[in-house]
Amino acid sequence: MQDSTPVAIIGAGPAGLAVAACLRQAGLDFVMLEKEQQAAPAWRRHYERVHLHTTKRYSSLPFVPFPRDYPRYVPRDLFVEYLDSYARRFDIEPRFGETVRSIVRDGRGWRVEATSGSLRAWHVVIASGYNAEPLKPGFAGIETFKGYMLHSADYRNPAPFAGQSVLVVGMGNTGAEIALDLAEGGARPTISVRGGVHIVPRELFGVPIQMVGMATRFGPQRVNDALFPIILDLVQGRLEKFGLTRPKQGLLQQIALASRIPVIDVGTIGKIREGMIKVAPDIAEISERGARFVDGKQGDFDAIVFATGYRPGYARFLEPGIEPGPSGVNALASDLGLYLVGFHNAVTGLLREIGIEAQAIADDIRQRHNRKKATEALPV
Repeated sequence: MQDSTPVAIIGAGPAGLAVAACLRQAGLDFVMLEKEQQAAPAWRRHYERVHLHTTKRYSSLPFVPFPRDYPRYVPRDLFVEYLDSYARRFDIEPRFGETVRSIVRDGRGWRVEATSGSLRAWHVVIASGYNAEPLKPGFAGIETFKGYMLHSADYRNPAPFAGQSVLVVGMGNTGAEIALDLAEGGARPTISVRGGVHIVPRELFGVPIQMVGMATRFGPQRVNDALFPIILDLVQGRLEKFGLTRPKQGLLQQIALASRIPVIDVGTIGKIREGMIKVAPDIAEISERGARFVDGKQGDFDAIVFATGYRPGYARFLEPGIEPGPSGVNALASDLGLYLVGFHNAVTGLLREIGIEAQAIADDIRQRHNRKKATEALPV
């Protein structure tokens, strides 16, 4: 590979596909590079029971709503089917097996070094995913554990753990749902929770929590953050007695400052109340047979699932000193011709933000490309 393109898109997940569709509608050519052998690889690997936590109405990609017969909260298999159909509809054909090694400035454009060679482009869109690289835990004594350990990225279903005592480390959305899956699949899960956690129901008084979150944009954050605990205690009851406390930061403040969305409960809290899922504090150390927690208590476990999160990973292939700025379009991104898409966890939902960002990026690229086309050739 040694050619030129107006736009290089890195990643063929939902964000990359959305940008590609918007560029196609704008009449712009592009090359999409994907390190794996099929589009949306992360979604194909997700644990089997996962559904979108946001409604299909506000989670579809640009120009193509979900089919009417899809449920309100789309399951993984149907979402993958939708993405495959979306790629065909816009004639998106990624170059598979292309691991990006570096993206460096090349005159007023960019040079992308990938598995099969160099690609030169005026514009680069990084859509490699918010959850590109699993974060590996570093607990003391982890190497001594005699049971089975895995990251949540490798968890598929509860069948291998039936009848076993399983420690799930981390209570984000993934950890909470894996614990629920294990409980329903005959395992005995315990969730280790580090610090406080905001937990909201998927629907509040019959209204999807995503839509409630969208409505909060029209009121003062401080007021909404003061009201949420009162409303949630009314709906969920006080969860402190189960070992679940809220962080000092308000729910909306935490999303704004740390991009940490709350746990959207799809049944985990009910299983905790029933005693089918236990809650433990943070881990002090791992032992041969299990773990010792910061409160001094010990637990024996057959397996440990580390739901300890991910990192985007794009910094490893970006030229040192290059910082593309926030996800979407901003003055820095527009000036550089280097964009991020799909890295902004918002109260309105990641997929909804992806659609907005993709259209804004395509519009910005079209305007920049038209100006450049009048005066310059593509980098060679």
